[in-house]
Amino acid sequence: MSESLPNSHFGAHAAIEDPRNASIKIYVNGDLVPRHEARVSVYDSGFMLGDGVWEGLRLYNGKFLFEDMHLDRLLAGAKALDIDIGKSKRELAEAMQKTVAANGMSDGVHVRLMVTRGPKRTPFQDPRLSDQGPTIVIIAEHKVASPVPATNGIRMFTVHVQRGNPTVQDPKLNSHSKLNCITAMIQSYKAGCDEALMLDPQGFVNTGNSVNFFIVKGGEVWTSTGDYCMPGVTRAKVIELCEQNGIAVRQKNFSLHDAYSADEAFVTGTFGGQIPVVEIDGRTIGDGRPGEMLGRIRSLYRDMIDSECPPDAG
Repeated sequence: MSESLPNSHFGAHAAIEDPRNASIKIYVNGDLVPRHEARVSVYDSGFMLGDGVWEGLRLYNGKFLFEDMHLDRLLAGAKALDIDIGKSKRELAEAMQKTVAANGMSDGVHVRLMVTRGPKRTPFQDPRLSDQGPTIVIIAEHKVASPVPATNGIRMFTVHVQRGNPTVQDPKLNSHSKLNCITAMIQSYKAGCDEALMLDPQGFVNTGNSVNFFIVKGGEVWTSTGDYCMPGVTRAKVIELCEQNGIAVRQKNFSLHDAYSADEAFVTGTFGGQIPVVEIDGRTIGDGRPGEMLGRIRSLYRDMIDSECPPDAG
């Protein structure tokens, strides 16, 4: 029997349970249906092969944070996979707004927008067998981050699973096929940690399995070159905030030696924002508590959210 865990155990993605999510309406190919009735075909290419792309977005004060960046990434991924979504960026944005409106949502919401190549005529890999058009699903949930990870920090474990070369599967592609990251996640929680730390093919520190990774050394903020990690929207915004506020930020190769001896470490993601890392492979990072640099970045990021999604936007 699989272990049942509360949301508070899910590391950087820990959320406060909300009973309202039991009765949400889900967008399925233009229809809004009750959660227990939301279905896709067993012939769907996403179910059969992980053939699709997705995005996760936060809703604040009736507005999706960094909506353009997220939808541009989705459309770029669909183009790379040669999936015809059949909707423009504006139409996708309207579909998301339709979904949150149907659920009476305006704040404290996380949305998952998923697009697959659609149902196949028969169970084979050939994408040309998906000739009925795409499947589009939008799940909007009442979801507020648990304060525990931001307060206590998370522990990371360096796994043997690498972020691969783009000639195998481009790690920048936010596809439904996540086995590489799932395998990394399994190894990390079997080791008693919250998130996997993944290296690139040259052995340099790259990213987490579901978040981007940063360290702080000597007053500078370091992150990977970006060659093998997901082009995270929150990652990009942290880099932008550093550049705008006189914080030295470097995208560079660095090793586990650098990470272990860092003054601070943290991860970034759409849901959790910026979460401190207090331990890597059993080594305490800094003094084992959220650091001053992270506190400054989190404050700047909150100001950015308020600017992008002001209270009167809803």
